[in-house]
Amino acid sequence: TVNCLDQHVEKSPNRVALIWERDEPGTAVHVTYRELLDLTCRLANTLKKYGIQKGDKVAIYMSVSPLSVAAMLACARIGAVHTVVFAGFSAESLAGRIMDSGCKAVITYNQGVRGGRIIELKTTVDEAVKNCPSIKHVFVAQRTDNKVQMGDRDIPLEEEMAKAASVCTPESMDSEDMLFMLYTSGSTGKPKGIVHTQAGYLLYAALTHKYVFDYQQGDVFGCVADIGWITGHSYVVYGPLCNGATSVLFESTPVYPDPGRYWEVVQRLKINQFYGAPTAIRLLLNYGEEWVKKYDRSSLRTLGSVGEPINHEAWQWFYHVVGEGRCTLVDTWWQTETGGICIAPRPSEEKAEIIPAMAMRPFFGIVPVLMDENGKVIEGNDVSGALCIAQPWPGMARTIYGDHQRFVDAYFKAYPGYYFTGDGAYRTKKGYYQITGRMDDVINISGHRLGTAEIEDAMADHPEVPETAVIGYPHKIKGEGAFAFIVLKEQTAHIDRVKEELKTIVASKIAKYAVPDHILVVKRLPKTRSGKIMRRLLRKVVTEQSGNMGDVTTLDDPSVVKEILDAYQKYKK
Repeated sequence: TVNCLDQHVEKSPNRVALIWERDEPGTAVHVTYRELLDLTCRLANTLKKYGIQKGDKVAIYMSVSPLSVAAMLACARIGAVHTVVFAGFSAESLAGRIMDSGCKAVITYNQGVRGGRIIELKTTVDEAVKNCPSIKHVFVAQRTDNKVQMGDRDIPLEEEMAKAASVCTPESMDSEDMLFMLYTSGSTGKPKGIVHTQAGYLLYAALTHKYVFDYQQGDVFGCVADIGWITGHSYVVYGPLCNGATSVLFESTPVYPDPGRYWEVVQRLKINQFYGAPTAIRLLLNYGEEWVKKYDRSSLRTLGSVGEPINHEAWQWFYHVVGEGRCTLVDTWWQTETGGICIAPRPSEEKAEIIPAMAMRPFFGIVPVLMDENGKVIEGNDVSGALCIAQPWPGMARTIYGDHQRFVDAYFKAYPGYYFTGDGAYRTKKGYYQITGRMDDVINISGHRLGTAEIEDAMADHPEVPETAVIGYPHKIKGEGAFAFIVLKEQTAHIDRVKEELKTIVASKIAKYAVPDHILVVKRLPKTRSGKIMRRLLRKVVTEQSGNMGDVTTLDDPSVVKEILDAYQKYKK
């Protein structure tokens, strides 16, 4: 926090650190570096008063706001480890993360506000902490005027902060001490707590923020990501604040109160860099250009895309319609595990070419390699393979909390001596990198990474559903959607009721965005003789490439393929 706050307060205390674009249109709140330091210190002293010490874990379940940023920085200041849980996650998801990390406290709001709707945050926390003995205190801030139930371990945060001192000496930390944990999905069921440390992470976030986006002193940086994701950590909070930037906190949605919201905000706040997700661009593109052209976007210099590969149509619309063909558009490839951007068109030589919908160039110190099936490095250009990184870099994750073996297995076992990203990539004739997508059972729904195994595990809890297989399929707006194949018990009569119950289970066990768009009942799933489900075949059925099923000889009973195809055709009609 000294790098993010104190150094700027000494030089320019009245510089704006955060512009909070609240859900209510046109009600932006400006917070200076001095004010943010004051907020952070009071919150830090409050945490200390209630026994939070260096090394303790604190869960943050809040919508984007100056207070949620102060909560992250307050933890950092006293050497506590924050784990931010996206405020759209269910009570069960929150409880799982709290228990895995052993959090001592939760910081939350009474309610959240998004797209004109109230989100019951405190109620969800109450539900979650019922099963979490490690939680000693729940700090509750007020986002709305509505009263919520307060119990024995609940502490009204603002009241306590008002009594606290506004000076808090920062804890002295080692460069490799833990800064935060952030849970992300893997190809097996349980989300993993990715660990980032102090010095390397902050250095990498700050440098990538400065050079990928061409951030100049005095710019207004608008990253519209939620703090519940790594993008919010690196490019809403840590990177911009370390560089003394003015960072926008966007609490709303791209279509509230109408599809012009992003561009109205750009005009009003005079945003210079706009960083968002392809899923939002695809959504807005459907509403037409008039919503964009209504507003003055002349302040924009750099546009950025994050969270999933951007498709050509969305890239062209973003570049030509939003950026008027005069803004640099950076398609950035990176992961929760990498801490910051690893491959992007900039930095590069002045005016170097940018190829649409391609991440292109590795950042300083990133050495990408492509590997073949036999674990050999593929030399030369115009080749495809598994994307690995050959050397360590400052922002890389250090471990998975409480399970270092899983860390080693997930990232370093497939290609010994290299970090395996889980993605496939193509290296063009000119040597640029294009990401081709995941090589495992992980899908990307509206920029949210989700292991299909998590959805399967959730649905498996239904007593009528002995077997499920979930795959990703192309979706016009979300990029990918989840398609579930389920086997029902013989005597099940009410199929539609079961489908609705399954949707409810997934929403309550994970989150609403994880609910499958389609649920297809089949007699049985395609399995190998050893009992492994061949999801590849299910993908072919859904993407309608059934004429090209590949090798089906390993199937226990190849006739299952026609059975599933018939069921799919009937379902489609």
